[in-house]
Amino acid sequence: MAELTDALREEISAIASGGVFPVWFLIGAALVFFMQGGFAMVETGFTRAKNAGNIIMKNLMDFCIGTVCFVFLGFSLMCAEDYAFGFIGVPNLGIFTDFANFDFSGFVFNLVFCATAATIVSGAMAERTKFSAYCLYSAVISLVVYPIEAGWVWNSQGWLFTRGYIDFAGSSAIHMVGGITSFIGAAILGPRIGKYVKDKKTGKKTSRAIPGHSITLGALGCFILWFGWYGFNGAAAGDATQLGSIFLTTTVAPGVATVVTMCFTWIKNGKPDVSMSLNGALAGLVAITAPCANVNALGALIIGAVAGILVVVAVEVIDFKCHVDDPVGAIAVHGVNGIWGTIAAGLFAASVPDGKGGFTEATGLLYGGGFAQLGTQIIGVIAIAAWTIVTMTIVFKIIKSVNGLRVTPEEEIMGLDGPEHGLPSAYGGFLFAPEEFTYESAAVAAVAAAAPTVPADVAIPVKDVSTGDKTKLTKVSIVTNQNKFAGLQTALDKIGITGLTITNVLGYGMQKGHTEVYRGVPIETKLLPKIQVDIVVSKVPVDALVKTAKEALYTGNVGDGKIFIYDVENVIKVRTGEEGYDALQDE
Repeated sequence: MAELTDALREEISAIASGGVFPVWFLIGAALVFFMQGGFAMVETGFTRAKNAGNIIMKNLMDFCIGTVCFVFLGFSLMCAEDYAFGFIGVPNLGIFTDFANFDFSGFVFNLVFCATAATIVSGAMAERTKFSAYCLYSAVISLVVYPIEAGWVWNSQGWLFTRGYIDFAGSSAIHMVGGITSFIGAAILGPRIGKYVKDKKTGKKTSRAIPGHSITLGALGCFILWFGWYGFNGAAAGDATQLGSIFLTTTVAPGVATVVTMCFTWIKNGKPDVSMSLNGALAGLVAITAPCANVNALGALIIGAVAGILVVVAVEVIDFKCHVDDPVGAIAVHGVNGIWGTIAAGLFAASVPDGKGGFTEATGLLYGGGFAQLGTQIIGVIAIAAWTIVTMTIVFKIIKSVNGLRVTPEEEIMGLDGPEHGLPSAYGGFLFAPEEFTYESAAVAAVAAAAPTVPADVAIPVKDVSTGDKTKLTKVSIVTNQNKFAGLQTALDKIGITGLTITNVLGYGMQKGHTEVYRGVPIETKLLPKIQVDIVVSKVPVDALVKTAKEALYTGNVGDGKIFIYDVENVIKVRTGEEGYDALQDE
């Protein structure tokens, strides 16, 4: 049996030396590229349907913009042989000047990793970021931020590389950088409208859940990412033995992390949390990325277990304590667990296959290696974090001042698909329920205050339809765009309207002067999602209701809506048997 095993190893080694592993290197790069689809699905599923088109567009463009930036500057800064002071590469544009001798495989491999660093940020800043702002900061990440710090880690002349820093596939160089950038961007950008509300009793901010529209898409994205991660971690393996070891750790860590997250949320909340368990799997993958080639199965198990708890705690601290709105958990998954995975390499680095037919030295603190490796890991984390914090804070501040980071409140409530891309919906033919906003939300009040009001010189006639008879019952039906609901709801609440019936409807008609295009072809008629708000009143004067509704809805543009008024013969409250005026009154 031993002879057979030795023979098999010799055969595998011969095949590898014959060119199989250079091909696997490129296959691994292709798997990493496929992870873009996984990120797109996770982000889309964990956010609302009205932004799906915008999110798909961002995940497409961060790779494409990153390619342009990496071609002209990024690759040279990271991988140039002329590397200044162990800090930065000298741009020589060898891809254009000496293409025949250029490192084609290295370029493609490093490009797909660069795109991953940029796409992480998209999820944390989703649903309220200008598309133009996203393109700008994504370009900067790919142009200089990632290439410089990644050169420290992976260029053979980089100052962290020469110190023996362990980050085999990028827990710090990619994921931590993406997570820290996400935190800075989301903090400067501010939370989504309605995310945080003030508690009436304590006056403190409380977090409000804004569920994503498709847990199915989120799960699909998670599976795609896990599949692609075998290339992410394993593409740089030196031989089949090391590749097998990496595949093992890349399977054990996320598997354990997911189980731990499921059990932790089950105990904590009474039921296992689906979306958090998906985040747990990704957290385990992020944590094992740095030490995947330097730890054994026991190390991978412990790293995954810690990641499974850490992701839940970090999500809640970032949300409940820091009040930084991260719709997909990118900061906790990539930032916090990127740090953990990198430091874990200094704790658990064991004697494992080195990719050259031998074994690495056990340098981890818990394997007798002392504090040297752990110290190097901590220094690297601090240096990369400092570089990211300084550069990306400056970048976001400049973009905010010059271009603007955030869309208008009205555009945010409407969803970014329409205002940013002229896309009526990413789900043609489907209707989605109008969003509910908490009255106490200062953000919603700001939206209502910022909404266009009736100009002083524009007279809106209001017919007096009240009779002064408190027994008269009137039904008022308002049909308007879904994005108007928050402002209308707040305005009606102020005049004492406490009972609303909301119905999703479709509006059909020609919108003159407001033609959208799809693939260059004008859309002349279309069905648009609208809401119908039905109110039956007796105590509140109808003319006051109509005036309030008009002021809340008026913009002067097509689509402000229509108001219908009907007489009602009677109203009966089923529970008490009360009728008419009495049936409409709150107890």
